[in-house]
Amino acid sequence: MIYPSNTLTSNNLLGMTQLSTDDIASIFHTAAHMKKSPKDHRAALDGKAVMLLFEKPSLRTRVSFEVGGAKLGASVVYMDHGSSRIGEREAVKDYARNLERWCDLIVARTFSHTTIEELARHTDIPVINGLSDLEHPCQALADFFTLSEVFGELKGMKIAYIGDGNNVCHSLMLGAAKLGMDLMIIAPEGYEPAPEIVSHSLRLARATGAELTITDEIEAVHGRRAVYTDTWVSMGDEREAGPRRAAFAEHQVNEVVMAMAAPDAVFMHCLPAHRGAEVTDAVIDSPQSVVYDQAENRMHVQNAVMAHLLGAASLAGAAETYENVEVKSAKRRVEAA
Repeated sequence: MIYPSNTLTSNNLLGMTQLSTDDIASIFHTAAHMKKSPKDHRAALDGKAVMLLFEKPSLRTRVSFEVGGAKLGASVVYMDHGSSRIGEREAVKDYARNLERWCDLIVARTFSHTTIEELARHTDIPVINGLSDLEHPCQALADFFTLSEVFGELKGMKIAYIGDGNNVCHSLMLGAAKLGMDLMIIAPEGYEPAPEIVSHSLRLARATGAELTITDEIEAVHGRRAVYTDTWVSMGDEREAGPRRAAFAEHQVNEVVMAMAAPDAVFMHCLPAHRGAEVTDAVIDSPQSVVYDQAENRMHVQNAVMAHLLGAASLAGAAETYENVEVKSAKRRVEAA
């Protein structure tokens, strides 16, 4: 099956707000098929060129896009902007207008979200946010896809995010609101998610019946089926490392915290993890942990996003069964301690 044009609502993926609930379902549908039958998609992006513009170091984002794009037949070019920000050597719009002459899609991993917005504004090819200071939509999509594999239905699912109200938290909030989930944000006072993200998420939640709550009480994790955390000190926040560690000291995800969650709860982390800080070894290495499933699913979900944005999701003769593909559940049964 060949999609004749972009099948998503937007021409870009700059943040979760650009995706409709149907878009997310379509991405998951394609990702599931790509994961199950990778050989069917070896030419999905044949002849396409993908540019990776990275201001920040990366393991999962870089490798998952490079390897994922290659598995779909694309050529992937990596540009390291660790020593100079995009726009310093030449204007961002000049970058965009040059790259669109050679490439079919840009993945940008930047400090400032405005850089990604400016790239998208000045080019006619799709731009994907590989991480910015505001959002990390590829991570959130992989997280929700992983939860759908484990539990099936996402609507109404009770999950908890414990830690900094950062870019990952923002994308999780917006996505949970669109999917009708019950998300509890547990963050120390002063480290809550951005007010504009909270307001937007609450508006979205009214349409889907989602529940979004923010508290600083760790006990609010009680009964949650997924417990998610992230590093306390993100890239760019290193100067605040001392105060941050002190503020988050009571928000570590350990065995006591996991015991308060639902008996079948899973532990989630976008990685890299600082073992002994936001999470203990006993938790991240436990049978409840799905962190490596999340990491693997980055590739499958991102491949699906690229294929939809480029209108090139080839199923190599499997079109007649495509609509019947389901996300296979890999449910884990974790007994209460």
